Amino acid sequence: MARYRDSNCKLCRREGMKLFLKGSRCTSDKCSFDRRAYAPGQHGQNLRRKGSEYGFQLREKQKMRRIYGLLERQFHNYFVKAARQKGITGENLLVMLECRFDNIIYRLGFAPSRKSARQLILHRHFAINDKVVDIASYPLKPGDIIRVRENSRNLDIIHAAMKETGKGFDYAWLRLDKAKMEGELLEKPKRLDIPTLVQEQMVVELYSK
Repeated sequence: MARYRDSNCKLCRREGMKLFLKGSRCTSDKCSFDRRAYAPGQHGQNLRRKGSEYGFQLREKQKMRRIYGLLERQFHNYFVKAARQKGITGENLLVMLECRFDNIIYRLGFAPSRKSARQLILHRHFAINDKVVDIASYPLKPGDIIRVRENSRNLDIIHAAMKETGKGFDYAWLRLDKAKMEGELLEKPKRLDIPTLVQEQMVVELYSK
């Protein structure tokens, strides 16, 4: 299966903002974006960002796609599905991405990043409604309960991530029970509940050309 194999820090530097792709490292002194807050490459410091409307729309699309860790075709497929639904296409798109299994694991604090969440899911460390699911893109529905499997409850990576979550968990659309190591999707999030800093309307405008 195709996947991005290059440095995640390059993606943050290219988009000109932290995308928080490497968990706690992004908030530490080791974050390369803090040390080199310019685009990667030989001419990164001299790169002039395109001031065109298309250029800004493209950057917003790339930013959203990279935050959620999707390849181009995957992202476009989500957009097509969002456009077919009732409501605002941009908000539909964000809600669909937020309800992915890997994103919910990340939001609940069972993994330090979405990339780590995908790896843990692939290794079958989680169950949805007591059924093991190893598909990171699996769409969750309100009422679905996510649990860390019994044999996986001693994993250091999960406990370290949960320790970070203890510093603040503020998602009204999710329920977290740290003692039982389980969470629940209470309802689909609304746009105001999603902390992702993107302008989704610009993505819609880009694909509508």
